[in-house]
Amino acid sequence: MNFTSIQYTMTDSIAYLTLNRPEVHNAFDDVMISEILAALAEVRGNAAIRALVLQANGKSFSAGADLAWMRSMAAKDYAENIADATQLSRLMQELDELPIPTIALVQGAAFGGAVGLIACCDLAFATSNSSFCLSEVKIGLIPAVISPYVMRAMGTRQARRYMLTAERFDAHTAQQVGLIHQVVDSFTETLTPLLQQLLGNSPAAMAAAKALALQVDQQPLVAATRQFTIEQIAAIRVSSEGQEGLTAFLEKRPPQWTLKSST
Repeated sequence: MNFTSIQYTMTDSIAYLTLNRPEVHNAFDDVMISEILAALAEVRGNAAIRALVLQANGKSFSAGADLAWMRSMAAKDYAENIADATQLSRLMQELDELPIPTIALVQGAAFGGAVGLIACCDLAFATSNSSFCLSEVKIGLIPAVISPYVMRAMGTRQARRYMLTAERFDAHTAQQVGLIHQVVDSFTETLTPLLQQLLGNSPAAMAAAKALALQVDQQPLVAATRQFTIEQIAAIRVSSEGQEGLTAFLEKRPPQWTLKSST
């Protein structure tokens, strides 16, 4: 598939989705949203892919929504804006629920909806020159579609501050509030050992662990929640990869998925 706003490649079981509008600081519009959705569908449909890296070309990760796109949406009616927002919501959900580990690599500006993309990834790393902003209220809007993911990542207290003030905050603050996991000097030096770690894990178990986290998040600790977790561990224990992992551990050998990941 040919893309104009992103690049999509796969190397050694790892998919790389790169925002590729550096001339406008990777601001996104309806075309980019559609192309990211198409790339995510390809990732979901390819069982050989073990992880996804979300990154960007140029000085900025993403400056948020494209000005021309926002201008066009302002001229459209409520129904058209519902349809447009639904596409962005689909993007956030697809990225959030992708059944493989997702890793965001952030440099430069990450504003508006870009903060949502980062919050939807399982792991997020940023360089020290990164800056973040939930800037919507400056122009009379709100970070509505991304808010569930941003609030889950940052917590309600911190999210409310930055959603209301629209102040810019740096990478170290982003780490303190939980939006990113680590401030790094080099993406390559961080990514290489991390991907090796992920490729050593059971693909089925990672998918199940991610689904478990999404299901249990903010659920009350009641009988139904406990029963769900009981059923999940029982199911993974009797699964093919669960059996292989336990057997390999007892036999003191690498599991078969580790052998496959090295070919």
